[in-house]
Amino acid sequence: MKLEIRSAARCDLAEISAYIARDNPLRASSFARDLSDKIRMVADRPLSFPARDEWQTGARSAVHGKYHIVFRVEEKRVIVLRILHAARNLPDIV
Repeated sequence: MKLEIRSAARCDLAEISAYIARDNPLRASSFARDLSDKIRMVADRPLSFPARDEWQTGARSAVHGKYHIVFRVEEKRVIVLRILHAARNLPDIV
């Protein structure tokens, strides 16, 4: 499927990387790469991840460590909406 990453998700990834880089710049790079790999996996098989309609109608979520990759499937596209830490109040953010 075609992959679209919304600007909010790109900002989330940049903020996550910056936060990790404060303590460990090498890990920040590898974690961002790992998240990107997971996003590509989501695009390959999006319907294998659980629906999260309680967050937003049509939303799905893939977990990577303590982060949720929140996305929707529309026609032949996977749209990544946000990448959020699980400790946040996800229904209010998504």
